[in-house]
Amino acid sequence: MKSVDILVSVREDSAKRYYQNLSTQEGFKTNIVTQTADALTLLADLTHHTDVFVIDNNLGESHDLIRDLRQKYPRLLIVLVDEEADFGIPGQADDISTEPFNHDDLARRINRLMSDRQLETLRSDSLPAVRNIAKRLRTATGARGKQEAAVLACKEMGYDYVAYYHLERLEPFRMSLYAQNGPNPIQAVAPKQASLDDLMGWVSQNNQSRIAGPEDKPNHPLVARGRLGAVACVPVSFSGSSYGVMVMCRDRPGSITQENVMMLELVCTQLASALSKES
Repeated sequence: MKSVDILVSVREDSAKRYYQNLSTQEGFKTNIVTQTADALTLLADLTHHTDVFVIDNNLGESHDLIRDLRQKYPRLLIVLVDEEADFGIPGQADDISTEPFNHDDLARRINRLMSDRQLETLRSDSLPAVRNIAKRLRTATGARGKQEAAVLACKEMGYDYVAYYHLERLEPFRMSLYAQNGPNPIQAVAPKQASLDDLMGWVSQNNQSRIAGPEDKPNHPLVARGRLGAVACVPVSFSGSSYGVMVMCRDRPGSITQENVMMLELVCTQLASALSKES
């Protein structure tokens, strides 16, 4: 298993215990903060990747924070720690630990979540819909044909507007609109270039899917301006190579779920794999 990037948000008087426990675990790269604002800053940081977010219930308002993070970062794994509970109900978190340092309970839960995530992707590859998309990509001609086929496949999954932005270069950053599908008025005003300040740039740099509504930042310009209600942005990457991002929008706010993003990630992985053969 690859190294696991862990962000831990705990009270200052508990930070030493978490560091001593998690720093001894093989493959863990742990960053500990004691303020919720610092955790949010790191999660939004283009240069900082997080696989698992651990939050101590003693910080207060942890359930509200988890609810908000679940919407913005649908594939972020979240572990709630509540040492005052006799038994744990994770709620919107992926797991809960009531005895984090007893027999390395927290570390074991993190490892299990990461293993389950890998198995989840492998099982999903056998879904008929994913196999059909892979077939369409194989028969599409050239890189542009494959990009257009993936955009159409996402559009047929119930999205009102879909676009693919291709990463042309990293420095200076340039990512351009290569394919789109949706209402002509939307296509006409869709941004032709992504920037490091918008949602497409964030996802490309951070290599992590993200959902946004009209009030969120960073965002897709059409959602920020109210032309569309919700957007999911997913990286198109495979075997360490990044090709761009896919943007999927719906008219109704709050209509894109974590389960939706999982399927979109599979489509984008298929596309990236197909594009790697065109390079």
